[in-house]
Amino acid sequence: MTTIGDNLQRLREHLWRACEQAGRPHDAVRLLAVSKTFGPDAVRDALAVGQRAFGENYVQEGVDKIAAVGAVPGIEWHCIGPLQSNKTRPVAEHFDWVQSIDRLRIAQRLHEQRPAHLAPLQVCLQVNVDGGANKSGVTPSELPALAAAVAALPRLRLRGLMAIPEPTPDFESARAVFAQVRALFDQLNANGLDLDTLSMGMSDDLDAAVAAGSTMVRVGRGVFGARRYPV
Repeated sequence: MTTIGDNLQRLREHLWRACEQAGRPHDAVRLLAVSKTFGPDAVRDALAVGQRAFGENYVQEGVDKIAAVGAVPGIEWHCIGPLQSNKTRPVAEHFDWVQSIDRLRIAQRLHEQRPAHLAPLQVCLQVNVDGGANKSGVTPSELPALAAAVAALPRLRLRGLMAIPEPTPDFESARAVFAQVRALFDQLNANGLDLDTLSMGMSDDLDAAVAAGSTMVRVGRGVFGARRYPV
């Protein structure tokens, strides 16, 4: 088994234990392997051991990687980075999911630019639940109106919420922040939406996220190792 394969096995076991400790089914949480800065070969290594969902922060890098890896049964490509208006067309044409929508204009452009022969683009709204100054995301007060508007766009399918809270010093503090996202999610469903995805939790806080109800965690370093950025 490759190193990536070993890492994925450890992560799956970690998630199973976290779900068990939270009193949730072992398969309650999906793993999104964040492959930014890693090449197609790393993705192929992960595919070889059953990983199918991959996250990319940078649009052009993701588009190039999608083309290089090619068609693989069940593969999903998620755009998880901040998205500007001039980048929506390649995302609409090549990705399966977008998790970082925080403005209606971005959603409208994705809807308009999604090719008719493709399934609706699966989307999450990024919410800035704790007011982090350096984080993108819609505010909790603005979330209901944005969710209703996005849910009405037929070339998009609103699946849920994504959050990247500021780092917290301990498990309970992190769980409390994630619980705020879960409460917003539950409120939207109570108001008539049919959401099923809570994308929250990364390498350092996934246990707290799982305890609070996450259905998808986003892990890069724990799968692929330390990232190498150009000098």
